[in-house]
Amino acid sequence: MAGQQFQYDDSGNTFFYFLTSFVGLIVIPATYYLWPRDQNAEQLRLKSLRRVHGRCLWYRLRLMKSQQSIIPTLKKAALLFGWAVFLLLAYKVSKLDREYQEYNPYEVLNLDSGATLSEIKKQYHALSLKHHPDRGGDETTFMRIAKAYSALTNEQSRLNWEQYGNPDGPVATSFGIALPAWIVDQKNSMLVLLVYGLAFMVILPVVVGTWWYRSIRYSGDQILINTTQLFMHFMYKTPNMNMKRLTMVLTAAFEFDPRSNKEATIRPTDNVEVPQLIRELGNINVKKKEPPFCYPYSLKARVLLLAHLARMDVSEELEEDQRFVVRKSPALLQEMINVGCQLTMMANNRGGFHAPRLVTIENCMKLTQMTVQGLQESKSPLLQLPHFEEEHLRYCISKKYKVRTLQDLVSLKDSDRRSMLRFLGEEKYDEVMAVLGSFPHLTMETKLQVLDDEDSHNITAGSIVTVTVTLSRKRMADMFEKEQDSASCQGEEAANTEEAQGDANKSKTKVWQNKSKGAKKAAKSKKKKLTKKKATPAPAKTKQANGSVTGNELTNPSTTAAPAGKEEDDDASDKGSESDEGEGNKDSHSERDEDSDKQSDTEVDEMAGDDEEEWEALQQSIQRRERALLETKSKVTHPVYSLYFPEEKQEWWWLYIADRRDQTLVSMPYHVCTLKDTEEVELKFPAPSKTGNYQYSVILRSDSYLGLDQIKPLKLEVHEAKAMLDNHPQWDIPDTEEEDEEQEDSDGIEESDDEDEDD
Repeated sequence: MAGQQFQYDDSGNTFFYFLTSFVGLIVIPATYYLWPRDQNAEQLRLKSLRRVHGRCLWYRLRLMKSQQSIIPTLKKAALLFGWAVFLLLAYKVSKLDREYQEYNPYEVLNLDSGATLSEIKKQYHALSLKHHPDRGGDETTFMRIAKAYSALTNEQSRLNWEQYGNPDGPVATSFGIALPAWIVDQKNSMLVLLVYGLAFMVILPVVVGTWWYRSIRYSGDQILINTTQLFMHFMYKTPNMNMKRLTMVLTAAFEFDPRSNKEATIRPTDNVEVPQLIRELGNINVKKKEPPFCYPYSLKARVLLLAHLARMDVSEELEEDQRFVVRKSPALLQEMINVGCQLTMMANNRGGFHAPRLVTIENCMKLTQMTVQGLQESKSPLLQLPHFEEEHLRYCISKKYKVRTLQDLVSLKDSDRRSMLRFLGEEKYDEVMAVLGSFPHLTMETKLQVLDDEDSHNITAGSIVTVTVTLSRKRMADMFEKEQDSASCQGEEAANTEEAQGDANKSKTKVWQNKSKGAKKAAKSKKKKLTKKKATPAPAKTKQANGSVTGNELTNPSTTAAPAGKEEDDDASDKGSESDEGEGNKDSHSERDEDSDKQSDTEVDEMAGDDEEEWEALQQSIQRRERALLETKSKVTHPVYSLYFPEEKQEWWWLYIADRRDQTLVSMPYHVCTLKDTEEVELKFPAPSKTGNYQYSVILRSDSYLGLDQIKPLKLEVHEAKAMLDNHPQWDIPDTEEEDEEQEDSDGIEESDDEDEDD
């Protein structure tokens, strides 16, 4: 009886299947994730950015890194070696497949299937003469030929082959274990056990433990948990935090401590170079003994960050440390904003402590802009442009131009702008205009509503208000084109008006001038008569039946006879017209009723159309929200122009609603990281519990540029909430079926009584 048989692979053939699968599982995903991206595409992208970003620090570092790095070459070599091993193993396995083909005696005898018995005997005789061991042939081959001949000539062997695929009948099913036999050999048992213990009892626990220990130290945004707790402590302790205090808290982060982060370093030369920078910077609260601000790592990070904001030169040894501090700062400031939002929500829900003030969170945003651009808070935003220095600002802020912001510079005429920037050559001026044209220009539209409510535009106390903000981004270069187009249109209009005025002046004659003089004299004489009439006492006025106001009769009867007759005729005509109108009104009552019916029908249709439009708009908004939840947008938007930031940064924004009078957040800041052309953001907040008018502000802040923030007022009129109906008919539901039957019986009795009374 056939059975099952398990055995290790003595020949090593089965092991190749396992090895091929294992290598394939490593090489294929590694190639997808680790293969260096197209260097030519990256070079072309950098080449396209050269005209605008050529002077940026991150651009120069990227070019140097791409030229000096050999890591892509090593990755390619390792992956190509892995693919070579994988293909070699696959080729080996493809050759092994032939050893496990189904047994076919016709193929062994080199005959076609269905050959006759005489042909089989003839072929066997020829092959046996050739491969017989006594004639110098191979014994194994001869045994295979004899077995095939027996399978085709012996009736029992032929039946076994047809039924079981083997002339000898059913055999035990053999399962090969894809491990070589030498692994379980008695001689190699200690070595195999040692390798097994080393792999699964030492290496694997160490790798998993290291990963776990590192992962529990960091948050989801790759910020140390200790740093988050530090920020929470100081923001709770100091709700109103100025810029100097904020800088101290930022640089006390544990990311800058070598004991918590291996990327941070403390050099022996710091004892000499850091005090020198402190003397150049001035007052930076060095004597403050409050931990951790007094620790060496915190002091060094603070000095390097302030030197970056002041655009001071540092030594080559400190330059690498400064780039590390500056590169880490935006993410840490974003964590501070998140901590401030968490504390604000806790204060609103629980109470018991003061939430961080609005100025604290906005200072975090301002410090992010300052860090990216390498500017101090009091400096002009024009210094973000290339070739602009402090001494050049006097040309801009002069009384003639009064340019203090980037928007002022854009709004200037091209001729005035070129005249103001005359200290720049042609190449530098073109570069400044190219950089300024790449800056973003955003427009913001807001829509206020209460979703999932019958009257979405009626804001009641305690309702959830949704402010839908639509952001549209364009380049400053588009504003240049608009200014030029408007200037050309204005010039054409001015030229047309000048020509028209010239033609009119030519067509004027002296006769027309005399007429105008005569008209002026007549007007003067009329004014004199009016003044004389005003000097006489004003007569009493009476209101007649037709509503006109007339004066009393004067003493001269001849002058009053004609007007009196005219008034009587007018009264008669008015009475006649009124009678005619009355008859017409009597005849037109039915027409008015028809018109009113038509108007009511049209109003109903309009209301139904409005309801359908509102329903479609609601469905579209729901679908849009569902798509936004499922869709993952890329955070690669537009590269930021930053002269002193060591890393390529994308252009992101903060959007939030605030009460600037009370210095509080109304909605939490939303970090807009996917704005390329247009973006729609929903900000939700609970309406105030008291009725009245409220004045909020929708604020848009850049996390990369200074002077591009926008503030839009938001007026909120809060009404009283509608009272809930306790005895609504839809809630009058009978509790049991018996009550339903009793109610039906009572209705039937009442109907029968009514019929009797009618009879």
